[in-house]
Amino acid sequence: MMTAMSSVNAADMNATAAFIDGFLVPHNQARNAVGVGPLQWDRKLANYARNYARQRRGDCLLQHSDSPFGENIFWGSGHGWTPSQAVAAWIDEKKWFDYANNICTGPDCTHYTQVVWRTTANVGCAKIICNSGDTFITCNYDPPGNYIASRPY
Repeated sequence: MMTAMSSVNAADMNATAAFIDGFLVPHNQARNAVGVGPLQWDRKLANYARNYARQRRGDCLLQHSDSPFGENIFWGSGHGWTPSQAVAAWIDEKKWFDYANNICTGPDCTHYTQVVWRTTANVGCAKIICNSGDTFITCNYDPPGNYIASRPY
């Protein structure tokens, strides 16, 4: 017996409301916390993210695409990672962002600053399971953020 969910192929998962909310809700909670407006889901960005993620299926490398968009990427060991866990990992970098001096004080905070970049309005994301069984997640942002010497919010 085929359920409604089993008739949805993996590529179509990016279109489900729950999948989209798994990305949008934590993004917009982080943005609200610093007083910037919410992001909107953008199908063009999601398609770009999905196409790039498919290119990483064979190696699952944390290698950025050559896009005109802002981009966050995530790798997790195994296949159980959710969109909200990837976004939470990016947001966790807030602990290394020194707003007063507008610098990162730890290994990286640019994933976080892209999430909350004040002029970014749209996001689209994708998740794949690599051939290794690990998870690769990517989000693209438009307009991009992380301009040197500019404050994210």
